[in-house]
Amino acid sequence: MAKRTVKDLDVAGKRVICRCDFNVPRKDGVITDDNRIVQALPTIQYLIDNKAKVILMSHLGKIKTEEDKAKNSLEVVAADLAKKLPGVNVTFCPVTRGAELEDMVANLKDGDVLLMQNTRYEAGETKNDPELSKYWASLGDLFVENAFGSVHRAHASTVGIPSILPNALGFLVEKEVDMLGKAVDNPVHPFVAIIGGAKVSDKIMVVENLLKKADKVIVGGGMAYTFLKAQGIEVGNSLVEEDKIELAKEYLAKAGDKLVLPVDSVCADKFAADANTQVIEGNIPEGWMGLDIGPKSIALFEETLKGAKTVVWNGPMGVFEMEPFAKGTLAVCTAISELPGATTVIGGGDSAAAAIQLGFADKFSHISTGGGASLEYMEGKELPGIAVISDK
Repeated sequence: MAKRTVKDLDVAGKRVICRCDFNVPRKDGVITDDNRIVQALPTIQYLIDNKAKVILMSHLGKIKTEEDKAKNSLEVVAADLAKKLPGVNVTFCPVTRGAELEDMVANLKDGDVLLMQNTRYEAGETKNDPELSKYWASLGDLFVENAFGSVHRAHASTVGIPSILPNALGFLVEKEVDMLGKAVDNPVHPFVAIIGGAKVSDKIMVVENLLKKADKVIVGGGMAYTFLKAQGIEVGNSLVEEDKIELAKEYLAKAGDKLVLPVDSVCADKFAADANTQVIEGNIPEGWMGLDIGPKSIALFEETLKGAKTVVWNGPMGVFEMEPFAKGTLAVCTAISELPGATTVIGGGDSAAAAIQLGFADKFSHISTGGGASLEYMEGKELPGIAVISDK
């Protein structure tokens, strides 16, 4: 069902709480990838242009100790936002409740932006504490959900506040729902899903849901070795989840030729970029581990992708961070990016990082900003931060 979007709200002169995902990676206090901030800007700019008093909320990192608080202050994001929004009055509030925050909100003028301190400084955030939700909601008149990376979590800032205030989706979440919905729920066939990454346990529900919808499901990455072992193939020291082998056998029996597995691997004698390597087809001997798909698997996957009109990809084909084991992921990236007239969606997480790192950021129809949220969407789960938003 269609959800209300920010354009359905009259935001002029209103205090609009906009939940963003500013959970950005940093090194030595410097932001190393600002993609999540950049993706949030169209919604923030719309609110500014339409004379809202903008109150931004986000989490950053995990907060368990006072030391964690010092490491995960959102002040660094406020400074970055000020540079990205020239001519806009961007201020930062170092607290999450109390007189200082309330005064700063009261002093906002139309078109001003206030970024509040990390929502996870409050223990009640992750518990969706009703008292905290009520307090935060009292700071605003309207709520805009613009943090796709957090909509799978029922927290005070993602579910609590919009349960109280009139609400809508921001452009980022609207686009995510539209693109993932198009690809997963209403795909144009042939539909090929590619699932990679380390563990079967992380992705098994995704595989199950996509096997019902896709014409082919390609499995690569570390999780492929659990399936290969289930077929009776020796996998040496490759990553295997022994407790998932029986489940893998069930999927193999159910799926038939719909499930496509690697036929060879780039194997190494240790988990390191300077390891000795060889391409192995069939049984992998003890002391060797598969860290990428081999050339025959690349050719098989490219052939499987030919003619696809919808592709959803989640999870790399190998240890792409190490150059000797990046070829499979690069080849899959290239094959997907060259499909004529196809809707191509990357479901966040490591595959999104790989596509961006390998220079394919603008070669896909959509790269999701939320790894966990897109995974749960692909599993067919309801996302609480979207479910709470009013329908049109």
